Parts: sequence; structure tokens; C-alpha cells
Amino acid sequence: MAYPQQRRVLVVEDDDTIARAVATRLTAEGFDVRVAGDGEGALLAYARFEPDLVVLDRLLPGLDGLEVCRRIQAARPVPVLMLTALGEETDVLVGLGVGADDYITKPFSMRELVARIHALLRRVDRAVQLAAEETVLRVGEIEINLAERRVFVRGAEAQLTRTEFDLLRRLAERPGQVYERERLLADIWGFSEAAATRTVDSHVRALRRKLGSEVVRTVHGVGYALVRP
Repeated sequence: MAYPQQRRVLVVEDDDTIARAVATRLTAEGFDVRVAGDGEGALLAYARFEPDLVVLDRLLPGLDGLEVCRRIQAARPVPVLMLTALGEETDVLVGLGVGADDYITKPFSMRELVARIHALLRRVDRAVQLAAEETVLRVGEIEINLAERRVFVRGAEAQLTRTEFDLLRRLAERPGQVYERERLLADIWGFSEAAATRTVDSHVRALRRKLGSEVVRTVHGVGYALVRP
């Protein structure tokens, strides 16, 4: 039985063993969980269950995870954590490009999965708080509307995912300041494991692709900074 404050998570995974393990762990963590084993079933469960977050496998029978993510975000945007057995950067960027907020590569630990889910939901809660404010950050030709979570570059709107927006906002708070990868992991994703810094790198590349290659500066061996105008 789901309680009023219980967060709902939809797990979309065609491997029954993995799906059961994830559902069991998330249920133990206090989440209300539903499971779907293919793309069509995921869309049906999404419409009926109205989850607060979706854990989505990249490779699914029928509709693949990318198409499911596109349709989910078009219907009612929610945070999506994508599971992938594909380690190539191109595959990760494609997933982020269709609306995934974060990704985790198989095999993964349940502890890390739970940590990332909690971090995504905390970001959603912070976004709701910011929505009450009419705050706009401007850095050079970039305008960041915090209340509406919209970004404009030279007047044209850039379509960012939830995570890309949060990362840009963090960097824009202090243009020119160098943020270590581990610090960005802690601030945006809610954990700071050195092995996961590739997550930051992938999202920075996505930002550069959408906002311009010179927007974010790399400080080799340290981290990133938003270029000061």
C-alpha cells in the first residue's frame, strides 16, 4: 500500500533477475515500485502509475529505451535514470540527448543506484523551491531563467535536460570559478566517488554541444569552469 508521501518509481528492465533485485531493494528503501519488461509495457505503466522517477534500461525488446525516454519526456517530464550496458561515450550522449537525467553502467551496485535515485529526487525538490523565485542568471550571451528552468543563448532557447540545467546553473553561480569534478558530483548528483567523474564529463560535453564549444572551460586534472564574459 502506497502512503501519501511515498515516492513512486517505475523500473523498466527486461532481465527478470535484475528487475526483481532492483524492485526489492527500492521497496526496502521505502519506494512504491512498479516493474515493466518492455517498451510498450513501460509506456502503459507510466500512464497508469504516474511515477516520480523512472529507472530505464537502454536496451529493451520492441521499443528501445531511447524511444521510451523520448515519449515519456514528451508526455510528462520526470527524472529518468538510464541503465546501460554500453560504455561508449556516443551511446551515453544519445541517452542524455533524448531526456535522460543520469545514467549508470551495468554491472552496478544497488547502493550506487539508490544514491543516484535519491539525488535525482532531491534535485526535483530543489527545482520546485526555485520555481517560487523569479531569478534570472545572465552570463555573457547565456540567460538562465531559474523559475521556468529555461535557457536562452543569444535569444534562442536551448533544450536542456534536468541534469544539464542543474549543472549549468551551478557553474553560472560563479563564472570563472573552477569546480572540481568530485565537487560537481556531490552538488548535482549527491555523491562524490572518483570513479564516477565520467558522468560529469559526459554532461559537460552535452552542454558544449547545445550551448557552444567555448562555453565551459576544462582545467585539466581539476575540473570545469563557465567562461567569464
